[in-house]
Amino acid sequence: MAIDTVERFLDALTPQAREYVQKQPREEQEKLAAAWEEELKADTDLDTLSELSPAAAESEAAARVVKKLFD
Repeated sequence: MAIDTVERFLDALTPQAREYVQKQPREEQEKLAAAWEEELKADTDLDTLSELSPAAAESEAAARVVKKLFD
């Protein structure tokens, strides 16, 4: 069974950010996960990083999405 986008997003977060996001309603988690996927697709630097380390690229994109929540 494939892991859904929200689960992949949560896995890419730091423990503190994951805890915060998990407290949000499912709808908000889905919006954040969609923003995360868009960040991964849109940023060419992340595309290059994903060739070297997919997990690092996913973590960086997740950090950017969560950072936007606090800005």
